[in-house]
Amino acid sequence: MISFKIPFRLPSLNEYTDKCRGNRYGGASCKKAVEHDIMLILGTRHFLIASPVDITFIWHEPNKRRDKDNVAFAKKFILDAPQKSGRLKNDNNKYIHGFTDRFVYDGSEGVEVWIESAE
Repeated sequence: MISFKIPFRLPSLNEYTDKCRGNRYGGASCKKAVEHDIMLILGTRHFLIASPVDITFIWHEPNKRRDKDNVAFAKKFILDAPQKSGRLKNDNNKYIHGFTDRFVYDGSEGVEVWIESAE
């Protein structure tokens, strides 16, 4: 199993959409910055996901203000970062078997990511 924690709040779908509407490069800039921060967290961790995996996202939220579907949208950034850094061959159906989302309202922010072989 591979796991890592992103210790900060990721943009929701609504926040990302606002960036896209506010400036024609706003969405791309936001996505690039978030992916860069995630790649920094992955740092020197050496792993290559080359077979089907199941991924569990444990979303830590300080309160219940943000809708679950808007929060879970950030998995797009989380999956694109390891792909761009060469740790995930692709995020298509050949490599990603499925997702599970859990939500914890504990006053903290961030997301834990657990990656397990689907085979």
